[in-house]
Amino acid sequence: MNENLHRDLTHARVLKIAIPIVLANATVPILGAVDTGVVGQMQAAAPIGAVGIGAIILTAIYWIFGFLRMGTTGLTAQALGAGDRGEVAALLTRSLLIGLVGGALMVLMQMPLFFGAFLVAPASPEVENLARDYMAIRVWSAPGAIGLYGITGWLIACERTRAVLILQLWMNGLNIALDLWFVLGLGWGVNGVALATFLAEWSGFALGLWLCREAFRRPEWRVWSQVFDRVILKRMAVVNGDIMMRSAMLQTLFVSFLFYGARFGDVTLAANQILLQFLHITAYAMDGFAFGAEALVGQALGARNRDGLRRAAVLSSFWGGMIVILLALVFALGGGLIIDLMTNAPEVRIEARLYLIWMVLAPLLGWAAWMLDGIFIGATRTRDLRNMMALSFAVYLAALAICLPLWGNHGLWVALLISFLARGATLAWKYRQLEAQAG
Repeated sequence: MNENLHRDLTHARVLKIAIPIVLANATVPILGAVDTGVVGQMQAAAPIGAVGIGAIILTAIYWIFGFLRMGTTGLTAQALGAGDRGEVAALLTRSLLIGLVGGALMVLMQMPLFFGAFLVAPASPEVENLARDYMAIRVWSAPGAIGLYGITGWLIACERTRAVLILQLWMNGLNIALDLWFVLGLGWGVNGVALATFLAEWSGFALGLWLCREAFRRPEWRVWSQVFDRVILKRMAVVNGDIMMRSAMLQTLFVSFLFYGARFGDVTLAANQILLQFLHITAYAMDGFAFGAEALVGQALGARNRDGLRRAAVLSSFWGGMIVILLALVFALGGGLIIDLMTNAPEVRIEARLYLIWMVLAPLLGWAAWMLDGIFIGATRTRDLRNMMALSFAVYLAALAICLPLWGNHGLWVALLISFLARGATLAWKYRQLEAQAG
């Protein structure tokens, strides 16, 4: 599975893990653009809105199970570091079962879930009807889509990020091809977009199982006494629960940011939404190095190798630091051009440029938070992640109370960046305890 597990940690090894993740993430916005583009050829606004709101609702519901990717990576990496390959195989089975059961529950509960979603985000009757049709097709791939979180986390832990890249390229490539065929060729409209995604997600799940086939060569993947070991299941529940609460607080922080931004009018709200895309770009780029930290730190901790853990944290953070410096330079020199590509509304362009400085600072100030997230996930120090996120959220609210009245929308961005600094600082404070865990 990973014959060179204990080989020396090098820069090349970190880059080998990180670069495929960065490339895989780059395919995500391309798929979204194609989904929007093909329904845009229907010469009506409602289909575009329906695909957009339907995808957002399903993504938000799937996000509840995002803990599965992170928890699986940390636990699997530690089992690999400990040389317990039977547990590595059993962890894949547990993750798949959680994903499949979670997805099946989504299918069974689709009516109340969708009803509640449209209460929160109402749309016109035409858009809502089309969106319901879209979601009624796509929801049937929920078991496969959520199960892929576990597969992806398992592959990352095994340092098989090229397989993750292959998986993303296959899924998104097939989705794009079927979009073009079903919508532009066969004229199936919104239902064609949904069917394309349904088929792509299930085919991706099947390919993911094939990419993990080495795990199924070990008998432990179906030794149910090990798969359902009560002690290990309890540990998984604690880890995944902590991650879910941490992610919920982080999501609440960003939602509150949008709500507060709406107070300053439609133009400022639109400018903030465009500038948030700079953060998404940064997150996509940083994921590769944070995921590398998850795998390498987890393996070192499983092997009880404190020096290896420290080196894994330092090397992955070094390359993450190089990326944020590069992104800050790109945003400083080309941020105006990026804004112009995202909108042709003159007033929004002018407004976004007023706050561009915060996008130059964001990668630099958020570097520690992003990297330490990966380090603590790899070590499964999820209670610290949860508690430090709660503390950082409190700091954010305090910063809002002070900065918003003083500086308006500038104060809103200042409060957000202060929350990044707080996350990084509080996790750095806990890092020594993490290293001691490996001793």
